[in-house]
Amino acid sequence: MDKPKVVLGVSGGIAAYKACELLRRLTESGHDVRVVPTASALHFVGAATWSALSGNPVSTEVWDDVHEVPHVRIGQHADLVVVAPATADMLAKAAHGLADDLLTNTLLTARCPVVFAPAMHTEMWEHPATQENVAALRRRGAVVIEPAVGRLTGVDTGKGRLPDPAEIFEVCRRVLARGVTEPDLVGRHVVVSAGGTREPLDPVRFLGNRSSGKQGYALARTAAARGARVTLVAANTGLPDPAGVDVVPVGTAVQLREAVLKAAADADAVVMAAAVADFRPETYAAGKIKKKDGQDPDPIVLVRNPDILAEISADRARPGQVVVGFAAETDDVLANGRTKLRRKGCDLLVVNEVGERKTFGSEENEAVVLGADDSETPVPYGPKEALAETVWDLVAERLN
Repeated sequence: MDKPKVVLGVSGGIAAYKACELLRRLTESGHDVRVVPTASALHFVGAATWSALSGNPVSTEVWDDVHEVPHVRIGQHADLVVVAPATADMLAKAAHGLADDLLTNTLLTARCPVVFAPAMHTEMWEHPATQENVAALRRRGAVVIEPAVGRLTGVDTGKGRLPDPAEIFEVCRRVLARGVTEPDLVGRHVVVSAGGTREPLDPVRFLGNRSSGKQGYALARTAAARGARVTLVAANTGLPDPAGVDVVPVGTAVQLREAVLKAAADADAVVMAAAVADFRPETYAAGKIKKKDGQDPDPIVLVRNPDILAEISADRARPGQVVVGFAAETDDVLANGRTKLRRKGCDLLVVNEVGERKTFGSEENEAVVLGADDSETPVPYGPKEALAETVWDLVAERLN
């Protein structure tokens, strides 16, 4: 089979050097990559580097190899165009249809999915002109990844950092796998919770669970690749931030509730994939609880945590908001799932069987998605991203 053809556009920002890692991941995973840098990008990384890493010729000019009509052919033959880094200038040119070099011509002729990974200073990203340009590109079906928060050039820090190349690669891989030119979650804001909450007993101990957060992160990555603006409320995961996702770290169930309710205020969908503790200790010991020779430990009194899924299902923040819950069961999986679906009042409930060697920490999952409309969608054993795709398919149906 022919290798998928990817155009890697590189615009003139200091983060251009990071695109070398993205290029390596694309080529090593079997993609035929043509790098199209801007003239400014070559001040940061030379053409020889791009050519050596991609195995293809590199040009910035529409006048090179004119007989091949590169300003038209490169975009026409591509299966994906990804621009990383995408500067404020490049986003502006793409939004307004300017075509003054080979990369901008390629963007105009491409009829395949297009992904932009912005990188710039915070003030430039937050400027109304940039935000309007991003909104215009998203309305037209492009996937514009939210930049990461972190160290920028010089001593500056803030939102505008290029996401990790490994995470950009994951977005590209998911977009290519779907093979859809216009992502179906463009213009939507979705909230995903992930991980497992921890309820402190004392400064060194807590009540927790085995959730790794991998399923929630797969849901967040997949939603971003489908064009959504994603808020990920992450409880004790230790996983790298997905590209294009706003991550809100939390620890306890109460903190997770506050974060989810705040983010859900303008969300089109809320997916509660986190394993939230049902109970927490009634009291917190300010000092470490000590063993006492010859004495049994004092009993730990538990109190109920808030039922976040039931709360957001009963009091939707906006009309038409879709709410999805997860049910981790150890026996009578479907029967318990249907009971929980009715009790929680959500639109969809993802039910799976868990145990010491099932689901938790694994890269795979198997589940049945139950609907409040009595639908039942089985998802066979496979990668967690496959389950994530199914969940967003069902959410998109209900949103549309």
